Amino acid sequence: MRQPPSIETFGGGGFRVSGAWRPGSLLILDDAPRDWPARGVETLGIEDFAEIIAAGQAVSEFVLLGTGRDQTLPPRAVREALRAAGLGLEFMASDAAAHTHNVLVSEGRRFATALIAV
Repeated sequence: MRQPPSIETFGGGGFRVSGAWRPGSLLILDDAPRDWPARGVETLGIEDFAEIIAAGQAVSEFVLLGTGRDQTLPPRAVREALRAAGLGLEFMASDAAAHTHNVLVSEGRRFATALIAV
């Protein structure tokens, strides 16, 4: 049975995920939280999504991207690479994305979450 992690709090440069504090940006893929080296949406590249793209649609229907303090359009190369891999992209400020993550988990959706720390 799936045990997707919940995001309990955020801010101060990190996230509390299922009871554990995780400093820095966060990637949740296949229900496993891990560190994500992204520092800002303006510097995101295809390589930042390589693990998600490699896992593909078998693991995720789409990527939920938290773009930091503000909702910011991700670089075109990232959007096109995800589209070419057959993955949708939903992006919003990281606080909204953290809340949305929990709602989508409660609905049983399969997706990757990538959040830039604030």
